Amino acid sequence: MNRCLRTFLAPVAFVLALGAAQAQDIIRQTIPGNAKLGVMRVTLPPEVLMDGKVDRLSPGARIRAENNMMVMSGALSGQSLLVAYVREPQGMLHEVWILNAAERAAVLKKQQTGTPAAPPASGN
Repeated sequence: MNRCLRTFLAPVAFVLALGAAQAQDIIRQTIPGNAKLGVMRVTLPPEVLMDGKVDRLSPGARIRAENNMMVMSGALSGQSLLVAYVREPQGMLHEVWILNAAERAAVLKKQQTGTPAAPPASGN
C-alpha cells in the first residue's frame, strides 16, 4: 500500500513543483499609473539614494520585491535597483516596487525607442 502511494505521489509532486516554478516567471505587479521610475539605492534605512539624490522612506513605507512580496529596506542595503515609486504628501517615498526582469526589459525598450518612460503596464 505505501509503495503504491509513493509511486503515485512522486509524479504529482513533481508536476506541482514544475507548475509553481513556471508561475513565478509570470508574476506581474500592480503598479499605479501615477508611479514614477527611478534607480533606488538603500544606504542606511530609512535613507536612500533615488536617482543619485538623498531621499528618505516614509514611516510605514512598503517595498515590494520582484515577486510582489514585501521586503524590508535593510535587506536591500547597498543594492541599486530599478524601481517604480509613489511619494506621500510630505514628499517621502511611500510605496516602492522593484521591477522584475520583464518590467525592466519593457522600460529599457521604451528608453531605446525614445518614448517617454512610464511604468510598465501591469495586471494580475
